[in-house]
Amino acid sequence: MPKTRSEGSPAPEAARAAAPSLSPGIRRHLGQSLRTFYAGMLADPPGTRLEALIARLGKAKG
Repeated sequence: MPKTRSEGSPAPEAARAAAPSLSPGIRRHLGQSLRTFYAGMLADPPGTRLEALIARLGKAKG
């Protein structure tokens, strides 16, 4: 059953138009902070649960 929009919620286009824009400096700062945060996560080896899921995906394709 597809999700329906409640009558009180704005359409996605209206939500985008109403969203406040961020200054280039703020966007740069957020981008750098996110890159720094996720770089550490990418350097760590995946956990055993994630490795098992990846192995299952590999078996499904081949």
